[in-house]
Amino acid sequence: MRPVKYRALYLHIPFCRAKCLYCDFDSRALTGCALEEAIDAYCEGLSAQVDAYGNAGELSEVETVYVGGGTPSLLGGRLVGLVDYVRAYCEPVEFTCEANPESFTLDLAQALRAAGVTRISLGVQSLNASELKAIGRIHSAEQAMLAVAQAKAAGFSTSCDVMCGLPGQTLDTFAETLRSLVTLNPDHVSVYPLQLEEGTPLARMEEAGEIEVPDEDFQAQCMDLAAEVLEEAGYERYEVASYAKPGHRCRHNIAYWTGKPYLGLGRSAASMLDVCKGECREARFIACPDVQKGEGLRMRGEPLSPKEENLLSRSDARRGESLSSCPDERNEEGLSAREKGLSAREEGLSAREEGLLSKGKALPPIDANLSMDGLSSVRVSSDVARIRFKQLDDAGGQFETEELSAREATAEDLMLACRMTDGISADLLARAARVIPDDELSFACQQAVEKGLAVWDGGALRPTHLGWLEGNELFGIFWDLAYES
Repeated sequence: MRPVKYRALYLHIPFCRAKCLYCDFDSRALTGCALEEAIDAYCEGLSAQVDAYGNAGELSEVETVYVGGGTPSLLGGRLVGLVDYVRAYCEPVEFTCEANPESFTLDLAQALRAAGVTRISLGVQSLNASELKAIGRIHSAEQAMLAVAQAKAAGFSTSCDVMCGLPGQTLDTFAETLRSLVTLNPDHVSVYPLQLEEGTPLARMEEAGEIEVPDEDFQAQCMDLAAEVLEEAGYERYEVASYAKPGHRCRHNIAYWTGKPYLGLGRSAASMLDVCKGECREARFIACPDVQKGEGLRMRGEPLSPKEENLLSRSDARRGESLSSCPDERNEEGLSAREKGLSAREEGLSAREEGLLSKGKALPPIDANLSMDGLSSVRVSSDVARIRFKQLDDAGGQFETEELSAREATAEDLMLACRMTDGISADLLARAARVIPDDELSFACQQAVEKGLAVWDGGALRPTHLGWLEGNELFGIFWDLAYES
């Protein structure tokens, strides 16, 4: 069988030393021996997955790699080992690892750089002590600033995540964080609003009246302030939540937003590939020993466990969030593409991630006769143009899938393009016109322009400032093209 050729690879590390009060991502808070044992077991399985896909020839054209979480820097030397595993099968032009300031050391930075990592994404969030405490971050502002300096000194392209809309935050304290950060000269900055996710400690505290979280108007003011401060400091806004110095855009996240095939390995990691007429119409998955025995593979119609139900329902919970809550690049893989367009976190995610994932829809049984490369295949029907599959367990034996028609895949591409300053290119519009009736496509573009959400610029349709503030409306206009009128 001809191997799939992925262009982007994501590895999910679901461990943290402590869960932040706002976090609903798939991660476990462990310490001491329990953490070390869990990391060893998980990394062994993740390395086996990398080996299986690499030996099958499916990583040879990977251009970008992103190790996210969770807190990958908690792995220490194990993280360096994972980098070595990956680089045995590909030569990415961009290799990103996430890190939190409290677990990022100069020794780790130098070891990762020597192993071939090119980019570090640091979870700074704020440089105000009371704001960090309010959201349960365990690092200090001083640790964050030191981590940025160490990443720069080690020669990394350095990215920092910053949050707005935090309890107790004001425009002045947010501006102070931004201005202090730019003095450190990171190469990339992501700015995203706090989201109160149901069931998190912060959401419960807000509901009980113990804290007060700024509203969406304040978040919008912060996003505008970030644009002003960062652009004055020489950063270019290339996506609704992302700013970069020249040559430092995050190529991995751009791959998601522009429809390149990507592979996600690890629990809750998502993968996507397009299947074209006349080409291989099979999705390939890791087959671990338990799967061969029929254990751990979800059969069609089998009920979800409470833990899996919670994981799969997150996309529904995020639906309807405003664009100003754009996704954080630190979890882009965990969301489906429609979520990438409609949700407020990419990383997260985005609507980076929601409504296409269908609960209860499972993979057909995997053939028990394993191929020599350790992968098994599932046949894709002829009317499917794009598939996405999400790993539900640690070992790679349970998956959830979604299938898109050519029209749905095209509408998704149009929608995600609206996240970028470049917008919907003339080339994408021409490709869309081959799938979507011209009158419907033209009407959608006209609607976006008449509502002030987008403007024509040299043949491209680019989002306006209002289009980003009213992102759900703009995304909805193009996602509606997924269905016949």
